[in-house]
Formats: sequence, structure tokens, C-alpha cells
Amino acid sequence: MNVALWITAGLLAAVCLAGSAKMFVAQEKLAALGGAATQWAHDVSPTALKAIGAVELLAAIGLILPAVLDIAPVLVPLAATGLVLLFIGALTVRLRRGERATIAGDLVYLVLAAFVAWGRFGPESFTG
Repeated sequence: MNVALWITAGLLAAVCLAGSAKMFVAQEKLAALGGAATQWAHDVSPTALKAIGAVELLAAIGLILPAVLDIAPVLVPLAATGLVLLFIGALTVRLRRGERATIAGDLVYLVLAAFVAWGRFGPESFTG
């Protein structure tokens, strides 16, 4: 189970690292890049877009580095819990916008983040 949690955390970190690029991409360009999946970018301010990107970058760091460096490894399940909240927000936005066709990815990432949070708080805790 530990290996599955590491693989899942690595996958989520990669997804969040790629998603954090929205801190550096212009809002119009981001909305045009992903087709229907990124149309929500028109509805938020550039500052909010950069904040979401920063949260994703911090999540990517928090999923891996604390455990690898053995410095405050309790941050790993906390980062995963934060991702659960982020993806709940993403699902909420997509449902409100009527983008039901694009929620599958967010739903998968939500389940993966919940798995990491559950696993690292519970049976495969770094502190136990």
C-alpha cells in the first residue's frame, strides 16, 4: 500500500505542477489552450488564477518533499486534504457552469487525493 500511495502522490504532484503553469500563462491564452476544459478561466480574475496556480504548486511540493526529506511529513496528508478541497471547488465550478462533460478528470483527481489523505493519515502514516 505504501508503494501505491507514493505512486498516487507522485502522479498528483505532477498534475499539480503542470497545473501551476497558470501562474505564468496569460488568462486569454489559458482559456484558449484547453478548449472546453479551460473556459472557466474567463470567469475569474487574473489574480485568482495566479492564486489557484500557487496553491497547486504548493500542493505539488507538499505531497512529495516533506516525506522525502523527512521534515514534517505530516504535511503530506494535509496537502492531500487541501487538494481534496481544491478539487471539490473545481467540481462545483464545473457543475455550476454546466460543464458535465469535463468533470471526469477532476473527479478522478479528487478520489486520488482522498486516497492519499486517507492512507497517510491512517494505515500508512509516516508518524506511525
